[in-house]
Amino acid sequence: MSLYCGIACRRKFFWCYRLLSTYVTKTRYLFELKEDDDACKKAQQTGAFYLFHSLAPLLQTSAHQYLAPRHSLLELERLLGKFGQDAQRIEDSVLIGCSEQQEAWFALDLGLDSSFSISASLHKPEMETELKGSFIELRKALFQLNARDASLLSTAQALLRWHDAHQFCSRSGQPTKKNMAGSKRVCPSNNIIYYPQMAPVVITLVSDGTRCLLARQSSFPKGMYSALAGFCDIGESVEETIRREVAEEVGLEVESLQYYASQHWPFPSGSLMIACHATVKPGQTEIQVNLRELETAAWFSHDEVATALKRKGPYTQQQNGTFPFWLPPKLAISHQLIKEWVEKQICSSLPA
Repeated sequence: MSLYCGIACRRKFFWCYRLLSTYVTKTRYLFELKEDDDACKKAQQTGAFYLFHSLAPLLQTSAHQYLAPRHSLLELERLLGKFGQDAQRIEDSVLIGCSEQQEAWFALDLGLDSSFSISASLHKPEMETELKGSFIELRKALFQLNARDASLLSTAQALLRWHDAHQFCSRSGQPTKKNMAGSKRVCPSNNIIYYPQMAPVVITLVSDGTRCLLARQSSFPKGMYSALAGFCDIGESVEETIRREVAEEVGLEVESLQYYASQHWPFPSGSLMIACHATVKPGQTEIQVNLRELETAAWFSHDEVATALKRKGPYTQQQNGTFPFWLPPKLAISHQLIKEWVEKQICSSLPA
């Protein structure tokens, strides 16, 4: 028995080592592509490209789900040539990841201004016909993509948007130049380096022990509620931001909080969602909604939330004029945050 256990442990260690070494190899390969323009250009020869038009990804429909087609460098060169574009436009692409086999993945926007084209934007309808797909707003399509494509396209859109908005140096006013991978921009006149940045945002599920507090903004789909969220202010810690946001939005004072997880979110322009659980002081649960921030907020029981987690929205208006209560889709970290709260409530109610 001991011999069997020893062999099993060695096999487990071997597979863990292989997984770790694959991750390290992949990570260091991506680092090399970000730092070495020649290596990145070489990677484009065997890489794959995701296409965008004015920050909307090219997607194809398959069985009620969106798929993100990929194109080789040769296919992309032929496409650009067919529409009278210089293949040098491919240098506008940004590196967004790679496979475990070191196939590099890039994103290129054919609808944004380019320094390599006479007529900057390629016409969308003609492109869609040629590519047998549609350029669809990521916000509308995100929850109908598989997890890998959703992550890659979110990264791509955030990077493409950042480059489009940071083409000039804030110090000299001169045009900046992106490196081949798109991991930075440099001002040639003073060598200042600009790196893409994300805005930190806290998303907090407030509980009083048996209920959780959910809210909605007027921009939300009808009937959808979510956890409280807000941007971190300059000089604030995550803990300070949570306490301030809860006080500002619903007039409650946080007693304790616990970190849950984080998620990159491409809207509005690239955010780091930092998800936490928070509890409020006993006996101080009266909500005072800040109508400048929220449309409404309310306490919901465990059963109400558990039922809502099983629903799939959005929903149409009911006969009485209301909309069913539903929650953000599974891909959103707010969904996972709420789901964990429900599961913790179930565990705490079980007999010891």
